[in-house]
Amino acid sequence: MNKITKLFNIKYPIIQGGMIWCSGWKLASAVSNSGGLGLIGAGSMYPDVLREHIQKCKLATDKPFGVNVPLLYPNTEEIIDIIIEEGIKIVFTSAGNPSLYTSKLKHAGITVVHVVANSKFALKAQSAGVDAIVAEGFEAGGHNGFEETTTMVMIPLLRKIISIPLIAAGGIGSGQSIYASLSLGADGVQIGSLFAAAKESSAHENFKEAVVIAGDGSTYLTLKKLVPVRLIRNEFFNTIHKACIDGKNKEELLEILGRGRAKLGMFEGNTNEGELEIGQIAATIDSSRSVKEIMETLIEEYGITKSKMSQSLGI
Repeated sequence: MNKITKLFNIKYPIIQGGMIWCSGWKLASAVSNSGGLGLIGAGSMYPDVLREHIQKCKLATDKPFGVNVPLLYPNTEEIIDIIIEEGIKIVFTSAGNPSLYTSKLKHAGITVVHVVANSKFALKAQSAGVDAIVAEGFEAGGHNGFEETTTMVMIPLLRKIISIPLIAAGGIGSGQSIYASLSLGADGVQIGSLFAAAKESSAHENFKEAVVIAGDGSTYLTLKKLVPVRLIRNEFFNTIHKACIDGKNKEELLEILGRGRAKLGMFEGNTNEGELEIGQIAATIDSSRSVKEIMETLIEEYGITKSKMSQSLGI
């Protein structure tokens, strides 16, 4: 048992990212049932939809699971209230100030984790009283940090300055990368892209197929004038990225972006005109597998890597 398995009362220190349009109750419960920590992604759910997913997840697993809450949406207060009403015990917050809701959540007996992309916000989150931090590197899919710091650089950097449990995220999709993350000072890992393409993911099959066929260089970080986001290169990406290069202002970019672009691509399956948010690790994903198979492979690969590294060092 390490700090993360103890904190969440789970078997393996593996957390499934609470990704928009991917992380419904089926994915979260499957991960939790396989020994990890499943997260429902509240970012793409209206409050009543979130309540439904929480209730269905309770029926599908008797293991711990949590909810990821991006703090940038106007209905965040209602989302937080539903989480408390439903008795959720683990909440991951992101994309906002951790001091806004941490005290309220902890007062309700909830374990709180905040996602950061740099040392400044890691210290801010620790000061706000969160129980753990997710350090998300530049490799990750979806919304990203402006600094473009890689996971391999960020983990040892943050390990030196924070005392609470540290979870590595971004570019992690194998037992080997889990071993590397723990070696660098992480206490656990959060995996997104690998689970986004899982059979239990609520994403559209067209999106999963786009992830499977993605190769080296298929994703790119764009929209830095708004919020940096890593996307698969498609027709929409070409349009919005050209607008960025051409120096369009924020208002012009927002007009091109429109509304519901991520839903169009990831949930409705329009792989030409929709946003396809995924990490660089997509280049290594060659099939859509069940969560059970994914978890078993991760644990097996980790064990082999641990043994191999011990032999390499002559220990």
